[in-house]
Amino acid sequence: MMSYSCKTILIYISFLMCLAFTACNRTKKIDVSNIPVDVKIERFDLDFDALRSKPMAQQAAFLQQKYGDFYQDFIERILKAGTTRDTSYFKTLKAIFADKSYIDLKHDVDAAYPNTDKQNEALTDAFRRVKYYYPQKKLPKVYAYLSGFQAQTSIGDDYFAIGLDLFLGADSRFYPAQVESFPHYISRRFTPDNIAPRVIEGMAREDMFPENEQDNSLLAKMIYNGKILYFMDQTLPDVADSTKIGYTAKQIKWCDDFKANIWGFFLEENLLYETDYQKIQKYLGEAPFTPGLGDKNDSAPKLGVWTGWQIVRQYMDKHPKVTLQQLMNERDAQKILNGSKYRPKNAAE
Repeated sequence: MMSYSCKTILIYISFLMCLAFTACNRTKKIDVSNIPVDVKIERFDLDFDALRSKPMAQQAAFLQQKYGDFYQDFIERILKAGTTRDTSYFKTLKAIFADKSYIDLKHDVDAAYPNTDKQNEALTDAFRRVKYYYPQKKLPKVYAYLSGFQAQTSIGDDYFAIGLDLFLGADSRFYPAQVESFPHYISRRFTPDNIAPRVIEGMAREDMFPENEQDNSLLAKMIYNGKILYFMDQTLPDVADSTKIGYTAKQIKWCDDFKANIWGFFLEENLLYETDYQKIQKYLGEAPFTPGLGDKNDSAPKLGVWTGWQIVRQYMDKHPKVTLQQLMNERDAQKILNGSKYRPKNAAE
């Protein structure tokens, strides 16, 4: 009886050590300091503002040369000021510069971003990690601009642009007026520390790993989103989970406390293989909470995304020989679910 007890204790200790190893393995920081990548965000917003004080045609030519396709995209798609093939859009630019709202916005952006040293450092580390896993990846140039509250980020063939006016801080005086487009549960994330996560997420979703349009089931979308967040785990190891997924700390805790209930709900409602987007979008999209789950609207939103993340994490923990590249290339969501053996228990259990 004694020997059996000792053996049981040894097995239990080994199991705990295994769990500790896999957890550390998932969050293990790789030294990327020697990878020759240094990000410097180019301040298009400042160069654009120089159109006010310098000869407009001369400065426009400089902007076209320095920023290439982005300048054309900015004038034609974001400002919708006309075409850069002639100078008729200068009239629109002059009207923008004369508007007090532009002056006020520029003032607040300049105050929030006298420099982008912190963001340069965060993106340098993240881009080095991208390069570590994908050595052949051509990294984009990074520009900062004023989007007119239209987009946090914009991506082109060789650039990634950051709309600084949507990273001014949750208490920015401008966001209450934008509440129809950006409710508070979204604008509370418009903070400087969200820049690097949103750049990496945008690169992953729009450039490196675009979603397959044929993957229509909730399970497929759960796993896809889980893989994107796992990619962010590897490239942003110091960023909090709440920032990666866009939760509050309270929402992260709620998911952890009720993860078994969440999973049970998906199973009981036969949602995993549902392909009707109207039925599944509420488990994937932005919202203040998830209808039908939790008491007094205290549930976290996009629970399909969060659950997919946990499934992918558990899959990678159980298959340490699977590389990040192999994971991102794996199209079989069912294989990942089966391999994860996902059977969560609530935090209190």
